[in-house]
Amino acid sequence: MLPHGGKLVYRADNNKNIEGMQKMEVSEEIAVDIENIAYGVFSPLEGFMCRNDFENVVYNMRLENDLPWTIPIILDVNESFREGDEILLYSKNGMKAEMKIEEIYSYDKKELANKVFKTNDMAHPGVKKISGMKDKLIGGKITLIENGDHQFENYYLKPAETRVLFKEKRWKEIVAFQTRNVPHLGHEYVQKTALTFVDGLFINPIIGKKKHGDFKNEVILRAYDALIKNYYRNDTTVLSILRTEMRYAGPREAIFHAIMRKNFGCTHFIVGRDHAGVGNYYAPYEAHEIFNEFPDLGIIPIFFHSFFYCKKCGGVVNEKICPHDEKHHINFSGTAIRKMLINGESPPEIMMRKEVADVVMSYENPFVD
Repeated sequence: MLPHGGKLVYRADNNKNIEGMQKMEVSEEIAVDIENIAYGVFSPLEGFMCRNDFENVVYNMRLENDLPWTIPIILDVNESFREGDEILLYSKNGMKAEMKIEEIYSYDKKELANKVFKTNDMAHPGVKKISGMKDKLIGGKITLIENGDHQFENYYLKPAETRVLFKEKRWKEIVAFQTRNVPHLGHEYVQKTALTFVDGLFINPIIGKKKHGDFKNEVILRAYDALIKNYYRNDTTVLSILRTEMRYAGPREAIFHAIMRKNFGCTHFIVGRDHAGVGNYYAPYEAHEIFNEFPDLGIIPIFFHSFFYCKKCGGVVNEKICPHDEKHHINFSGTAIRKMLINGESPPEIMMRKEVADVVMSYENPFVD
């Protein structure tokens, strides 16, 4: 599987001379974007978007060269830089990168939010973030000089590394699973059903900024460790984290998530109900339908609709294979599972593996405050 755009980007050089450069501190989320650009997670991007790419992505969901891309990767500034400046970007966690400013331009925050998130409601976390951004954007290539300090390094593989690993395992077809939650039996059903038809499963949890009420990163990883140890084969499963923030852009983010997994070397991508959604801003299967607009995406989506535990079937099934009435069904409600965990109740084993529930319940508060 070729990377998006045909070539895996690599823009890191720890021998860069940074003396005398103007400096600008960036957030940890921007620092992670820089590392994702540098190591090819965001291939073919080589830096933050200039105006033409930005506007094409916002309005057409494609880069200027017509390659599919749905989420603007941008850097906002107030500082009085000039086009042509070389500046040092740095963050509190130690990330350092050089950026050559090719373009400085204005943008409309409300228009950006409305196009990407389909709303201007300040209750949407993405809209709220954009409203607090600075008034100018700068575009240009970056070169990573020094990585930031991160948690969970032992779970992290770069795209160049996953591609070598998949080759060593002789996997030709790899399905990726995106998650920001601890696994319940429904997730396991989806993963194993998809794995039946390919060579390997790439479980790739997002580790980054999330909204209030999402599971903490450590809880997600420990829960997956327990699940994989007890219920998965080592020769068909790889767990590795993706460092990026959740944007909650629903259908647009589903495409973005697929592109990133394509860059890791995956050939297939699981898309669930209300993928990357929040609240009621997107229709339940809008994240499935958007893939019809991208026949040239280069990674095969695998769509899952509703799945549930059927007491008569005696297992996890979906609407295509279960003939029984809804009164026999138990839905995998994330809200219901959270409520049980908050109340100190272990979810029943028809909803969550005991080993996973034990991990989650070992935390006084497993959720983001």
